[in-house]
Amino acid sequence: MHEHKRLGRGLALAELAEQLRAAGVGLEFLTGELQGTHDPTRVVFTVLAALSGMEREYIRDRALQGHESARKNGKAIGGATVTDPAMLSMALHLRDQDLSLRKIAARLVITQGAKKGRHPSPATVMRMLRNHDERHLV
Repeated sequence: MHEHKRLGRGLALAELAEQLRAAGVGLEFLTGELQGTHDPTRVVFTVLAALSGMEREYIRDRALQGHESARKNGKAIGGATVTDPAMLSMALHLRDQDLSLRKIAARLVITQGAKKGRHPSPATVMRMLRNHDERHLV
């Protein structure tokens, strides 16, 4: 394993450590602060889980501060919009035909910006449809 961070964070890491310990498996980290061979004992991985969780919170807090600062300066947060009303209309039509998100995405084409001419991802189609549905709930 390259770094302990790649194993997981918080409770997921603690649960994995318990499973490894029960199976008699050791770990060797190739890089990072814990480089070397380790026995996945509860104490070591409990500390790792706590530190990883704290690091994740720190990163999250810094990102939120950056977003807030950008908003105060009038900057948009997030990527460029690739959907438009025509794409939504076509996606709704295709969804009514019971097509999967993957098939819907393959039939749609982005008409603007750097991704012009490409297909949106199924995740983008899902968000577009979900946002539409949420706005039109009765």
